[in-house]
Amino acid sequence: MSTLPPCPQCQSAYTYEDGGGQYVCPECGHEWPVQAVGAADAARVWRDASGNILQDGDTVTVIKDLKPKGSGGVIKQGTKVKNIRLVDADHDIDCKIEGFGAMSLKSEFVRKA
Repeated sequence: MSTLPPCPQCQSAYTYEDGGGQYVCPECGHEWPVQAVGAADAARVWRDASGNILQDGDTVTVIKDLKPKGSGGVIKQGTKVKNIRLVDADHDIDCKIEGFGAMSLKSEFVRKA
């Protein structure tokens, strides 16, 4: 399965990347830069484990026990986390958890409350 984007003109799925940083459509001959596809990622949508859309300031619930690195404790399943902040990094959520302080979580381990 190809991860290349379809042609923006004819929607052909047979696009390929040439060596010069361009995508090329063999059906209509359209060429466009690889960087133009990255602009669509600017409107990234974060989703929780259930597929609900997350936004800054939401309250979420941890869905499994998490053992933070460098900490002796465990964040228990069912822990509510208020006022999250979404970031574009490996761990999607920056938050403060009572008893643990500031930390980062992955959105796949939370459910919107």
